[in-house]
Amino acid sequence: MPIIYLSPSTQEANMYVNGGSEEEWMNRLADAMVPYLNASGIQYSRNTPDMTAVSSIRASNAGTYDLHLALHSNASAPSNYGKTRGIIVFYYPGSSKGKRAAEIMADNLKAIYPLPNRVRAEATTSIGEVRQPRAPSVFIELGYHDNEDDATWIKNNLNQIARTIVLALTEYFGIPFLGPTTPRQGVVDVDWGYLNIRSRPSTSAPVIAKAYDGTRLTILNQWQGWYLVSFDGAEGYANSDFITLLRLGAWVCPRPKHPAAGTDMDPRP
Repeated sequence: MPIIYLSPSTQEANMYVNGGSEEEWMNRLADAMVPYLNASGIQYSRNTPDMTAVSSIRASNAGTYDLHLALHSNASAPSNYGKTRGIIVFYYPGSSKGKRAAEIMADNLKAIYPLPNRVRAEATTSIGEVRQPRAPSVFIELGYHDNEDDATWIKNNLNQIARTIVLALTEYFGIPFLGPTTPRQGVVDVDWGYLNIRSRPSTSAPVIAKAYDGTRLTILNQWQGWYLVSFDGAEGYANSDFITLLRLGAWVCPRPKHPAAGTDMDPRP
């Protein structure tokens, strides 16, 4: 499953025209994204407000991430204070993955921003969080916080913006977008062999783990004939036909573990 480095702004001195700071509102946006990230199986690491752009880049580069996602709001030059609106999604020129992610992000944000013709993806080399991360990077300037209309739109639509950003991420990663739900417990139920857990809900997707008969799993979500499950530190998709849901508080009788016989208990394509 994909993993991102989530980097909301740490710029506490950048004040919104109608109250609060860029750091505060971008961290609130990141908070609103978390249920959607978890529901869709996108793992993440995240910076903290006491960090800086430099330390955020350092933390991102210390790990292995599929995307570096920076959340910011913009500000006009003093001569144009309060007059500019729009969303810019920056990416690094020459990064095909970064460009694709930025364009998908911009296309999805156009659907919810009041002025869709002012939403664009743009290449840049001047922003550290675009230029320096090892992972493909997307840097969102989500409207202008010195503009009353943009600042109000951000504040009043945090959940919709969060949902849209995660929707764009699932499109980029090629996985289903799933809404938040309550996790459930289940147990693998196969006659022999093991149940494959895959990186995407497809029999052609790589196998990332194998769960033997009687293994207990946490079911995070469901898409068509697949469960999104958590097992042994991994998250992935497994055929729901071979998982029995447990009632709350149910006790699972231990079952003998069958040897791995190479059987693939996936649904047929």
